[in-house]
Amino acid sequence: MARTKEFDPDAALDAALGLFWARGYEATTLSDLVEHLGIGRASLYATFGNKHDLYLKAMDRYLETRDPGMVEELSAPGPALPAVRGLVRRFAAQASADEERLNGCFVTNAAAELGPHDTTVARRVELSWELIETLLYAALTRARAGGELPADRDPRALARMLLVLMQGIRVVGKVSSDPARVRDATEQALSLLD
Repeated sequence: MARTKEFDPDAALDAALGLFWARGYEATTLSDLVEHLGIGRASLYATFGNKHDLYLKAMDRYLETRDPGMVEELSAPGPALPAVRGLVRRFAAQASADEERLNGCFVTNAAAELGPHDTTVARRVELSWELIETLLYAALTRARAGGELPADRDPRALARMLLVLMQGIRVVGKVSSDPARVRDATEQALSLLD
């Protein structure tokens, strides 16, 4: 007779996400996971696979839940530039907020730690960035068509610049305790939309 699971896999996955997010992949040991999740090794392997499999599942959970309002925010009817500016400023504010600053962005962390040598993680990072870039591009294209953005501005290039800025904001925000650094860079970049 098969044993039933004595833990909630969704809660365990959320706990693993929190631990990987705070410590990173390499610094999180299997023993750390077993202790933090409160489940045995055999249960962890049977439910999630190995440590790398669990990390990928945690990353997928983050990607599914991280910013559900971004699509609606950037595709809402009406002027598009205020939504773009609002999103970038929100990234900057989050990167400078004490409670968010130390963990940073899971995707940015994954890109820096594992992206150069883990193609599976790198692909997930790229998909996340492609989504953000596409949303920004669509909003900026609408803004140019609506006369909010000068006709000589390239929405694709601006979307890419803002994506890189937003990821850089997350990296700088993790280390810098000076919110003016992030805020000033953000405002300078946003001035390119004028």
